Amino acid sequence: QVQLVELGGGLVQAGGSLRLSCAASGRTFSRYSMAWFRQAPGKERELVAGISWSGGLRYADSVKGRFTISRDNAKNTVYLQMNSLKPEDTAVYYCAADDGGTGGPAPRMYTYWGQGTQVTVSS
Repeated sequence: QVQLVELGGGLVQAGGSLRLSCAASGRTFSRYSMAWFRQAPGKERELVAGISWSGGLRYADSVKGRFTISRDNAKNTVYLQMNSLKPEDTAVYYCAADDGGTGGPAPRMYTYWGQGTQVTVSS
């Protein structure tokens, strides 16, 4: 069983920055493909960014050039640096892990999920 704990959400003004972190339990973090999803009220959960166990990256078009996903296998942690935040980035952000697979854009591709952290961007 893998446990994921997200930190770093909060309230920020448009144009500001936040960094989310997700700490994972387990001894095989390096083989997890990780991702950040978000879900706004009344909307489906959507992929924001993903990083595979081999370092491959994936971003939603809406965040390209503004958000950066990274991982530190020594710390069992994945990060999401969010810059130039917009009100439409407001959502609950979830960390997800695919143990041994390559991840992908759909929530069903991930086995483990964090509890979520709220990000609110004011205009």
